[in-house]
Amino acid sequence: MTRHLATSSLIALLVGLAPTLAAAEEKTAWRLFVSDHAESVVTVIDALSGDPIETFPVKGPASLKRSDSGRSVFAIQGAAGTVTAFSSGISFDDHGDHGDIEVSAPKPSGFEVSGKKPSHFVEHGGDIALFFDGEGVVRITDEKTVLQGNSAVREVRTDAPHHGVAVAYGEHVLVSEPNREKPDELPVGIRVVDRSGSRVGDVHACPDLHGEASSGNLLAFACATGLLVVSKGEDGPAIEHLPYADALPEGKATTLAGGRGLQYFLGNYGPDKVVLIDPTAAEDAFRLVELPTRRVHFAVDPVRPKFAYVFTEDGQLHQLDVVAGAITKSVKLTEPYSMDGHWSDPRPRVAVAGNSVVVTDPLKGVLHTVDAASFEKAGEIAVDGKPFNIVAVGGSGESHATE
Repeated sequence: MTRHLATSSLIALLVGLAPTLAAAEEKTAWRLFVSDHAESVVTVIDALSGDPIETFPVKGPASLKRSDSGRSVFAIQGAAGTVTAFSSGISFDDHGDHGDIEVSAPKPSGFEVSGKKPSHFVEHGGDIALFFDGEGVVRITDEKTVLQGNSAVREVRTDAPHHGVAVAYGEHVLVSEPNREKPDELPVGIRVVDRSGSRVGDVHACPDLHGEASSGNLLAFACATGLLVVSKGEDGPAIEHLPYADALPEGKATTLAGGRGLQYFLGNYGPDKVVLIDPTAAEDAFRLVELPTRRVHFAVDPVRPKFAYVFTEDGQLHQLDVVAGAITKSVKLTEPYSMDGHWSDPRPRVAVAGNSVVVTDPLKGVLHTVDAASFEKAGEIAVDGKPFNIVAVGGSGESHATE
């Protein structure tokens, strides 16, 4: 009798668990956050279906940045002097042999910080540094704080307002050094400060500093003379100068993207070239890639580490094999977008959402999707207004929803 009751209890327990166990299935979710070139809105789109999810008002036209985890997206509204954060609604939990995915509605996180001319956003090691050009001040927070809706920040001040950048690097902050004689010009170096704001060591020279990225365990700043490459030292950041090779033509990188999966940096180099940079190479650290016309925008592929993508003013998207250092495929997507005119004119931007490469077409009001495997045009997503800046968040994981 006792054995019968125990067996019945076990069966009842397993039956009760069955719906939960059955609900553990593989799920993929990708979302596109798109800002408008003229209107103060951010639109969220389901990248898999093309359906709109939500449109959020902001205080000014925004550039968009995502966190490394993809759990948060930041709208940097330079003209409005505001940085706003959103919860993407997609998060992952690492369980070693697999990862769980949770999907919910995107929403404002409640984080908002104001100041004069916010510009560069940099996340490093979970810390987020927001540089405000009009004050020469960096405001630092972390993603956990942001998603709690807490707008508390700590500040590091430089000697003058300037178009700068900062990186929170463990117990230190790397912050741009303004040109003291001409603060309106680009910074001249990187200063390292500790938690108290006191300078550590000498200023590291980096004339015309503009452009920053991380790849693997390395951080890089672009200078007129080459790159400052930052790695973890015994007592803090170790900074070395990587000069441009003598064989390179005259020019410099002013925008950097960091490789994912492969350690490299991709930068612009003049209007119609890009440069692949391997900071660990004993020789040939810089490889130039000629483009058919002038470059508009580029992005690395976080899913397929071998590839990056470059959009050029003739309306073509190019697949760049970063190992071979060559363009391998091209697809025509838009009408020409000339690089003549103002630097801030509406022009296409590129993002990667899983198996799709997505390109904004602000003058047509659409997003073009390209199949990353075949590199053929896959479709279009209509978006009101002039869709401009874009970031993608998402991925695949195991879902334990018990619907």
